[in-house]
Amino acid sequence: MGRGKIEIKRIENTTNRQVTFCKRRNGLLKKAYELSVLCDAEVALIVFSTRGRLYEYSNNRCAMFCLISSFGACN
Repeated sequence: MGRGKIEIKRIENTTNRQVTFCKRRNGLLKKAYELSVLCDAEVALIVFSTRGRLYEYSNNRCAMFCLISSFGACN
């Protein structure tokens, strides 16, 4: 038996919202890493918290700038 579905809505309690953000951010960074390793894909991830803090992941040093540049060229 699987987990029950949760309703996706804004968490009103500030402390709970921050804890959830940290847990989900770490999960998202892990998934980005796994995607880059398993699929040999170039991955860049940028996340800003509500406090304005920057969290980023790229699978190599040049990847973040190169991927953003190539994304801009495609649009």
